[in-house]
Amino acid sequence: MRISETNWMMVEEYLKRDDRCALPLGSTEQHCYLSLSVDSILSERIAAEAAEPLGVPVFPVLAYGITPYFRAFPGTITLRVETYLSILRDILDAMAEQGFKRILIVNGHGGNTPTQSLAAEWMADHSGIRIKFHNWWNAPKVWAQVQAIDPVASHASWMENFPWTRLANIDMPREQKPMSDLERLRQLDPKSVREYLRDGNYGGRYQRDDEEMMKIWRVGVEETRALLTAPWN
Repeated sequence: MRISETNWMMVEEYLKRDDRCALPLGSTEQHCYLSLSVDSILSERIAAEAAEPLGVPVFPVLAYGITPYFRAFPGTITLRVETYLSILRDILDAMAEQGFKRILIVNGHGGNTPTQSLAAEWMADHSGIRIKFHNWWNAPKVWAQVQAIDPVASHASWMENFPWTRLANIDMPREQKPMSDLERLRQLDPKSVREYLRDGNYGGRYQRDDEEMMKIWRVGVEETRALLTAPWN
C-alpha cells in the first residue's frame, strides 16, 4: 500500500502487526528522450508492486538525488552528498521513532549509492533496526535478464524505456548508439559530459519490444518482493 493512499490512523493500526516499510529513492535527471523522472518512476512503482500483496507500506519516492555530472542538461536537479545523506538520516530517524524496524530502500539511481554506507552507519547507532539496500535495476536476477535480452544496455538506453517512462509523441532513433567510454566520462565536467554524450544515452538501442521489457519488470518485482519476505537478520 502506498503511504499516499493511507491516513495516520491506518499506519498506526498497521504498526501493531508489522514493522516493515519500503522507501524508494530516485532522481530528477536527463534520460535522453525519456522522462526526467525515470529513476523515480521506476523505483516507486517497482516498490509498490512488490509490496502490494504483502500489505507493506511504501513511502513516496525521494525524487531528488546525487547527479552533478548531468547539471548541464536542463531539468536535472542534484543535491550535494552531505545534503542528501542528511535528508535520508532524518527520514530514517522518523521511521524508527514511529516503530518501523525493517526498512527496504529501493534505489533507482546509481549516484545514490552513498546511501549504502549511511545505512550501515545508521544501523550501528540504532540497535534492533534493519535496513536492506536494493539497487533494483542491477540486482542479480534483473541484470541477468537484461543481459539475456541485449548485453548493450546502459543509462537512458532501451533498458530504461518502459511504457511508463517514455513520453507521448516522441520518436526514438532506430539505430544502436555505440557505447560511451565510461572511464572518460568519469573525468569530465558537466559541460563536457553533455558535449560527449550529445543526446544523453550512454550506448545501446533506444527502445525494445514491450514484451521484452515486461520480462525484466516481472523479474524486478519478484526480486524486490523476495527481500521483503526473506529473513532480516
